[in-house]
Parts: sequence; C-alpha cells; structure tokens
Amino acid sequence: MTATRQFATFSLDGLLFGIEVGRIQEVLSYQEMTPVPLAPPAVLGLINLRGQIVAAVDLRRRLGLRERAPGQRPVNVVVRSDHDVISLLVDEMGEVVEVGEESFELPPETMDRGSRLLISGVHKLGRRLMHVLDAERAIELPPVEGV
Repeated sequence: MTATRQFATFSLDGLLFGIEVGRIQEVLSYQEMTPVPLAPPAVLGLINLRGQIVAAVDLRRRLGLRERAPGQRPVNVVVRSDHDVISLLVDEMGEVVEVGEESFELPPETMDRGSRLLISGVHKLGRRLMHVLDAERAIELPPVEGV
C-alpha cells in the first residue's frame, strides 16, 4: 500500500500549489496590514491575529511571479513552522487533495533557482501540476540588504 499525504491547494498567478495540511493553522480573508519599514520586499506588512503579531509574506513576490492585479485582494494562509507562525498571501484557496508517492517528481530543471529552493517537488494531478511548497523554507525571511 502506498503512503499518501494531504495538501491544501491554492493558486498563484494561475499556477497550482499545495502545502501540507498539518502546517496550516487557519485560512483568513484579506486582513489590513501595517507596513514594516526596511522589511524585505516580500513582506507586505504585519497583521494582528487575535493579539499575536504575524508577518504577511506575499508568495508571488517570494517566488518571483507577476504582481497581483490592482484591487485583487489576497487570502491569508497562516502557516506554522517548528519555530514561528507567518501568513502567506495567496490568490485563492482550493481544495484539499490526497496524493500518493507515485505522482511525485522533483522540481523541473526549467524552474528558476530561487523558486526551486521553495518548491520541494510537483505532483501530477490529471492535466495539472501541483507545486509542493516547502513550508519551512517559504516562511524563512531573507535578510534585509545593507543591514
């Protein structure tokens, strides 16, 4: 019997991504953010999550994708790591899918190096590829340049 894993899916710039269900704390509609001076470009601000201050990271910027269209509000996916909680901003949430090892492949060689660091692989889901986001790496904030 093949081991299976569950992923919550979401879209970014028309691409399908997944993150392990166990890493997700909650999903929230758009939250107003407080800007953070001198933060890395992917950090759009801070949100107040019932008294806990959480950084909001735009995954489009983190992955080098096109900017979101003006007026298009992202969804907050609050993710837990071993040491932190962070909000990942995505375009739209999808469904939870269960996949087996047989559909998994390493990231394509054509993917740029920066994105390959954040994507642990892909699963073939019918005619689409689900990019598996490495939660630990995705929430690591790069150092601020010049500091």
